[in-house]
Amino acid sequence: MEELFSVHYAEVGLKGKNRIFFEKRLTSNIKIALSGTGYTEVKRLHDRILVLIGKDADVSEIKKRLQQVMGIAYFELACSTETDITAIKETALQQIQGLTYGSLKVETRRTDKTFPLTSPQISAEVGGYLIEKTGARADMHNPDVVCWIKITQKNAYISTEKIRGLGGLPVGVSGKVLVMLSGGIDSPVAAWQMIKRGAKAVFIHFYSYPYTDKASLEKVIELAQILAVSNYRSVVYLVPFAELQQVIVTGTPAPFRVLLYRRMMTRIAQRVATMANAEALVTGESLAQVASQTLTNLRTIEAIADIPILRPLIGEDKAEIIEKAQRIGTFDVSTRPHQDCCSLFVPKHPATRASLAELDEAESDLDIEALVEEALNNLEKQVVG
Repeated sequence: MEELFSVHYAEVGLKGKNRIFFEKRLTSNIKIALSGTGYTEVKRLHDRILVLIGKDADVSEIKKRLQQVMGIAYFELACSTETDITAIKETALQQIQGLTYGSLKVETRRTDKTFPLTSPQISAEVGGYLIEKTGARADMHNPDVVCWIKITQKNAYISTEKIRGLGGLPVGVSGKVLVMLSGGIDSPVAAWQMIKRGAKAVFIHFYSYPYTDKASLEKVIELAQILAVSNYRSVVYLVPFAELQQVIVTGTPAPFRVLLYRRMMTRIAQRVATMANAEALVTGESLAQVASQTLTNLRTIEAIADIPILRPLIGEDKAEIIEKAQRIGTFDVSTRPHQDCCSLFVPKHPATRASLAELDEAESDLDIEALVEEALNNLEKQVVG
């Protein structure tokens, strides 16, 4: 008898001829996530992944980390035994010992059709044995404990708990994106949603020190560390933006100021994306949440971009975004006070429907290429996770 984790996926199993690629990436990510926990091997089988554990393995830590691996639908701490009905009964009894219950149910799945008993027959035999040994009653509808049995050609696996995973796709199968991480509530949630869809996230943050304090820098590194639990090793690019903002403030009309900030950030970010081999930019923008996020303004910001800008939160309201931030663990950090660079020198009446021609005209006296190059020359890079 051997104790192990049996890891199951959902969407990965629907990938047809590309399925092996997705499974291999998920296996690799599990190994990264479980480093230092005492696991001994991660094995990819036809319909699941097995995590073998040593006698000194930290089982609770393995559970915790598997719950943060994108692409896992659910997993079980199971016991593996030989495909013999007597051995299966004894293993099932050992599995339920120590649990508190008054009723139980046995569910069997038999992938090895040469096994002499059918799935219902196995459930009936094992269930009867457990009831005889424990005094519990059978309950097919609302049992206190369910004992799951899976019969394969080589082994039988018995478990009593299915632990829900995050679902989604393994990180890395969908390419790389550069997330514009502000330190607020929205952008970390946007990053998390792209990570869940299999994208590897790298981050860029614009800051206005010394005109603002360093709180945003500290928060962004902390947020990247939280996201690194699922995103693994993460790179954060830090861009000083204060001098560029001063140029915009002194040389452009006030109502367009925030939109011009955003356009300059986009130009710089797409250059960094090229350096980082990222295929798209990601923002935390939500339609009409603030003045710069009206449909017209989003269009005029996007017009100067040469790569896609993905906005995974575009149709969500603030309450939905806050709920997700609380669930993924970024909310408390995001809500700590800090001065956002885009809130610096904000006009009293920002434009809500600026035309592309108006913004092009407002920027006409700026040496855009020189400003972008200067920002890139002062770029800093940090690795977290």
